[in-house]
Amino acid sequence: MKRLIPMVLLSTALTGCANFAPEHTRPELAVSTAYESEYRPDGSAVASQLSYRDWFVDPRLEGLIASALENNRDLLAATARIEQARARYRIQDSRRLPTVVADASGVRTRQSLAGNPTLGGGIGGDPSEPAPEAPATITFNRFDVGVGVSAFELDFWGRVANLSEAARAEYLATIAAQRAFYLSLIADTATTYFEIVETEEQIALAEATADSRREGLRIERLRLDNGVTSALPYRQAETLLTQAEQQLASERLALAQLRNQLAVLVGGTVPEGLSQGLTLAAQGDERRLAAGLPSDLLLARPDIVAAEEQLRAARANIGAARAAFFPTISLTGSAGFTSDDLDGLFSSDGFGWSFGPTISLPIFDWGAREADLDLARALEVEQVANYDRTVQTAFREVSDALAGRRYLAEQVETLERALDAQEQIARIARLRYREGVADYLEVLDAERNLFSAQQQLLATRRAWLQNRATLFVALGGGFEQPSGESID
Repeated sequence: MKRLIPMVLLSTALTGCANFAPEHTRPELAVSTAYESEYRPDGSAVASQLSYRDWFVDPRLEGLIASALENNRDLLAATARIEQARARYRIQDSRRLPTVVADASGVRTRQSLAGNPTLGGGIGGDPSEPAPEAPATITFNRFDVGVGVSAFELDFWGRVANLSEAARAEYLATIAAQRAFYLSLIADTATTYFEIVETEEQIALAEATADSRREGLRIERLRLDNGVTSALPYRQAETLLTQAEQQLASERLALAQLRNQLAVLVGGTVPEGLSQGLTLAAQGDERRLAAGLPSDLLLARPDIVAAEEQLRAARANIGAARAAFFPTISLTGSAGFTSDDLDGLFSSDGFGWSFGPTISLPIFDWGAREADLDLARALEVEQVANYDRTVQTAFREVSDALAGRRYLAEQVETLERALDAQEQIARIARLRYREGVADYLEVLDAERNLFSAQQQLLATRRAWLQNRATLFVALGGGFEQPSGESID
């Protein structure tokens, strides 16, 4: 026993002497070294250092995001996948050390002696005399206790170590994938919420417009009945009303669908008792996010981190496939005590041990090992391409959001001026019609253009807010308390 333990420890220490995995290096940045949009780092907030609670100003939206992060079923499934990957890593990593098994047994045996020639009659005596009567059965005990190591692979070529490294990288990739979904859930919840706010304001606009046009239709009916005007203005006013009513029904349908979508995001039902939400015009503030450099995204974006860990796992699998071309050396050992008397089980006379290696090398496997290595290399090429594509996608998302931050803000400002002008046009057109200077067609065009301008301004404000949320997430922001899961 005293000799067995040092030999096992020495064999373990000698494992992993070689590693045939390619050295892991991050692929060269497959994008430009700077964003084309304006970049002002001074006085700007860093998205990756902000919680979603710090960025969004609407208290109702904060409550909805908190509910989604707690109850969303897809996020719960992603979190469960972390535990699965962690368990797989621990299983694989445990194979780097020998599995020591202790066993004990006690057997009492009753055995028949019939037909045993050593106990037959006449043996060792006078054949003329009858043989002494032998017992028909014999009963004896056997007690064993010991420890053993069964087929522990001595990892001289790093096969087991690389498999463990691959499992670890897969585990870390799963964590990063869960965080990526965490961020996307924030973006989806915010986007859906802003669409709901816009739709509610569109409904309020359509209702106010419909009420105004009903009043206009009533006036035109009175003018028609009194012979002041023809039926044409009346029908034109009726057309304006149906336009508003059709838009109202469409917006109510969209609102119902958006609320259903939000319920799925938050995990079933929207929580009761949330704070009152803000209007679209009250959602924004003057804070700006620092875009940084594209290289900053390599650490801030969890989807890029996940892609790099997948690449690391693929390279570790290449090392394991290369190690398969070398002999597999396994160690088997055991030590223990055997006795036919329980009281004397641990006596020195009953101690025994065995220890020895086993070497195995496939001679003919019909190209299986070469195919495994080719497969591992092809997977590495795929993961490099996936990594580059993930970086390029992240770069595009940030670039698009930066462009949206600038140009959507300009659109909102332009539409606000256009709306002021259109309101004046509509007011003048109605005044000219009442004074008989213009026909009702002029009023009809002015009212339609005003309604369209109001709708477009609401839609553009919503798009600007959604772009603001997208940029925040695209830059890696949103973690309330970034977790540091242990892999021990």
